[in-house]
Amino acid sequence: MFKSGFVTIIGEPNVGKSTFLNQVLKQKVAIVSNKPQTTRDLITGIYNDETSQIIFIDTPGIHHAKTKLGEYMSSSAINTIKTVDLVLFMINAFEDVKQENIEIFKELAKAKTPVFLIINKLDTIKDFSRLQENVDAYKAAYNFASVFGISAKTGENVDKLIRDIKERLEEGPQFYPEGSVTDRPETFLVRELIREKVLELTHDEIPHSIMVTIDDMKYNKAKTTMVIHATIIVERPTQKAIIIGKGGSMLKRIGTLARKDIEALLDFPIFLEIFCKVEEDWRNREHYLKNYGYKPEKQ
Repeated sequence: MFKSGFVTIIGEPNVGKSTFLNQVLKQKVAIVSNKPQTTRDLITGIYNDETSQIIFIDTPGIHHAKTKLGEYMSSSAINTIKTVDLVLFMINAFEDVKQENIEIFKELAKAKTPVFLIINKLDTIKDFSRLQENVDAYKAAYNFASVFGISAKTGENVDKLIRDIKERLEEGPQFYPEGSVTDRPETFLVRELIREKVLELTHDEIPHSIMVTIDDMKYNKAKTTMVIHATIIVERPTQKAIIIGKGGSMLKRIGTLARKDIEALLDFPIFLEIFCKVEEDWRNREHYLKNYGYKPEKQ
């Protein structure tokens, strides 16, 4: 019997949702960093084996938003729980019980979708008695279908989790062709890889203030190189100066690091040219949010 279904991964920022997705798929489809709110979009990752297909949805971290972009990110994550077969609610193993998580349980209860509590980053834990107290508190606050401790970083217990997810799913069709890993286009993945390098190399307000667009992506005439023109969008001239760097040094570093990952993704030589421009307060302006693909759903 072939099983299939949709599984959303939700939780606060920086609990390891994207790392988990990459671990399950054994390749990188979601960018990761130590900066909160790294994931801005819903990212589909498709797990395939001989008897199942599981479509995972990696979501932005749920948080108290300070911008319209932040509001969109949190609402898009919450909205997924209404349309899937299973919810993975992920928390950090090293953190005590958080009221913010308890509040999310109210939204989970409305959807009535089965929920697994996933305690991630077990590799960081030494005081397991304290962890058990926190898990018991969460279990008392919500009726989880199951509870798992994993390390998305090392892969600990991830295979056992996949096995139990398959047991929960019902018989179903193969939604995507065999071998599919994501339904996101290459332009999206390229954009995200460039944004990841900005997150790695910058600090303070810069990581939250940038957007990357792919302005052109096509083969050269000889079809020996993929030519990519991208733009990093910031909110203030001072941020643009930081992104460019002295004599263009920062922009060059971003391009060099991104080029390596993009060539690995496409398995093809690329020529990457990156520009930077200012769009003031773009995260709070509906026009820009819609142009960049962030269209909050009407509740």
